[in-house]
Amino acid sequence: MLKRTIAAIFLALIGIPAVLAGGVFYFLIITLLLSIAAWEFGRLFAKVGYHPASPLLVGGVFFILTTRTFFPDLMPAALTISVLLAMTWHLLDYENGRDHAGTDFTITVAGVVYLGWVGSHLIDLRNLENGLWWFFLVMPSVWLADSFAYFVGVRFGRHRMSPRLSPKKSWEGYWGGVFFGTLGALVLAIVFTRLELLTLPWWKGAALGAALSVLTTLGDLGESMLKRQAGVKDSGQIIPGHGGVLDRIDSWLWGAALGYFLITWFLL
Repeated sequence: MLKRTIAAIFLALIGIPAVLAGGVFYFLIITLLLSIAAWEFGRLFAKVGYHPASPLLVGGVFFILTTRTFFPDLMPAALTISVLLAMTWHLLDYENGRDHAGTDFTITVAGVVYLGWVGSHLIDLRNLENGLWWFFLVMPSVWLADSFAYFVGVRFGRHRMSPRLSPKKSWEGYWGGVFFGTLGALVLAIVFTRLELLTLPWWKGAALGAALSVLTTLGDLGESMLKRQAGVKDSGQIIPGHGGVLDRIDSWLWGAALGYFLITWFLL
């Protein structure tokens, strides 16, 4: 717990200034995190005999994020080029004797799309009008849901939620996380509205928090699926007490993407 706490404080000291500053500094921090996560993604599959193209995973994520942020009109071309490069890489692998190159190709593309395209919503969310405050509404709701799901589950968990994917998760913990994630968004909506940072009725804030709290656990379970297949506990060891970057951002990816669309479709 001490290692986890120290690491969390260290990450906050880097992450919070980046979020506050926005712009290029924020872009660089998010791109670094997602690039490391892409490398970890490739290593997970390498542990069970697959050969995704790690240079294309990391490079593709960087390419997608850069294009989406600075040259959004070229985004379709960037995604298309990434897929075509991946196929070229793996067909050469097959020609050189790699019998499962087709499966490797699908893993490479999946990593680029998931961590590059879906991950880019972490930047899109911050770049919204009043994006700083939308970010601090969406992401704390996700973090609260994650944290209280753990604490409530440890204290009161009796009924396993997903015995095969994540045996320690319980329904009690899940609904505890949903409650506190929803409550956190409700309180933040009231505070931000009173401070005239956002204009958001409390019930809309609660609805946003509820949707995020209910759904973002799927990101956590999805990463558990990858780790179970790879036979490992964590995606990496880069963050003491926490594991890898992918372990930390699994629910962030869902939260940022869902939050971005819920805000742009229903709240702006």
